[in-house]
Amino acid sequence: MSIGFLRQALNALQKQSRSRTSYRVNQWFKWLSPGLSVKRWLLISIGGVLLASLGLAIWIKLTPIFWMIELFRGFLGVITNILPNYISGPLVLLGGLLLVLWGQTRTVGSITKVLRAEGGEELIDVLLAHHRLYRGPKIVVIGGGTGLSTLLRGLKTYSANITAIVTVADDGGSSGRLRQEFGVLPPGDIRNCLAALADEEKLLTELFQYRFRAGDGLTGHSFGNLFLTAMSDITGDLEQAVAASSKVLAVRGQVLPATLSDVRLWAELTDGRRIEGESSIPKAGGKIVKIGCIPDNPPAVPAAIKAIKEADYIIIGPGSLYTSLIPNLLVPEIADAIAQTDAPRIYICNIMTQPGETEGYTVADHIRAIDAACGERRLFDAVLIHKKSPSEQSLIRYAEQNSHPVFLDREAVTLLGRRIVAANVLYEDETGFVRHNPQKLAQVLLRWYGRGHYGKRRNITS
Repeated sequence: MSIGFLRQALNALQKQSRSRTSYRVNQWFKWLSPGLSVKRWLLISIGGVLLASLGLAIWIKLTPIFWMIELFRGFLGVITNILPNYISGPLVLLGGLLLVLWGQTRTVGSITKVLRAEGGEELIDVLLAHHRLYRGPKIVVIGGGTGLSTLLRGLKTYSANITAIVTVADDGGSSGRLRQEFGVLPPGDIRNCLAALADEEKLLTELFQYRFRAGDGLTGHSFGNLFLTAMSDITGDLEQAVAASSKVLAVRGQVLPATLSDVRLWAELTDGRRIEGESSIPKAGGKIVKIGCIPDNPPAVPAAIKAIKEADYIIIGPGSLYTSLIPNLLVPEIADAIAQTDAPRIYICNIMTQPGETEGYTVADHIRAIDAACGERRLFDAVLIHKKSPSEQSLIRYAEQNSHPVFLDREAVTLLGRRIVAANVLYEDETGFVRHNPQKLAQVLLRWYGRGHYGKRRNITS
């Protein structure tokens, strides 16, 4: 019994040793991957050593080199007299290669030990991931609210070249209070996007999203909102505050406000009422026929226009139609830049209708609202919709709030000149709350983009 156990333990150790050796070999071969800019610098270093040695030899007139060569030649003569050259040669060659390998292994191992990521990832894996992400497509995402931050969590695993252009029309909650008390632009949606793009800095992200539950004047405020407010005062504007915060959070990509103007939304309803304020519009309980902002034609942040012009891919949404998406497009320069780009453009339609904004809306109604807000221009080529209906539990939960799945009126969408991308991108939590799944959504979006020449098919189903 004990001998058998020992044999099993020995076999397990041997397998573990072989597995570890195979793993290390695979990790070393990864260093030969193209694009890491490691091999070229290693070869340049070796060339520099050889060149420096040659220069030193010329400088000292080769005298020490000559005697070293003679000594080495005598040493080789003794070896070849003892062992034939077809034996001694390979042995010396192998010994030299082993010394080089040993030295390089110890050198890289020491560097890796210092630079290894906190999560225990190998340095080469971190470098390969960094290389892949920073060669990803330049993606511009436009919107606001929780929908935009959800999408960003998925996209950041495919590219680090992401620009999120975020609405600053929010006037409710913590953002609204800071806007009223300090005269700053609302930081809430921007804070969510920064946290979503943070590079696995979990503690910092949790700190940024932390919301105070007690304290005179602090209750309801998030630390991130207060931090961005303070940074805005220190740096002079929200754009610079976001840039500084991005460095702290190790953000992949950049987050930009659509405008630095103090924008206030207004909406005209079918019953003739005019409602002002982003948070008041959904509460009014009417059907929106027109939406605008004060002041008219706010100027765009120049960096946002630059990002749109250089983009490989533009994504609008998901998010509240009238209070998260359209406010960005009310900045004329942003709408103009999107209309003029040749990059593929797609709109992510919401899964459920939203009380006070899109009650009874179909997919085509969402598209018409965006077109109308932009002067009847087509700012996107395709619309992504969820393919299957939510569960019965979710449908009941939302029906109690007068919210229902957005109906796909396929013929109307086709007449509006949009392609349809249908995919299963829904996530439901245990309470029946419906949202987009970040990973599935990003995967579908990048697959559609990667198919290239996205106009080859009229409708795409994933």
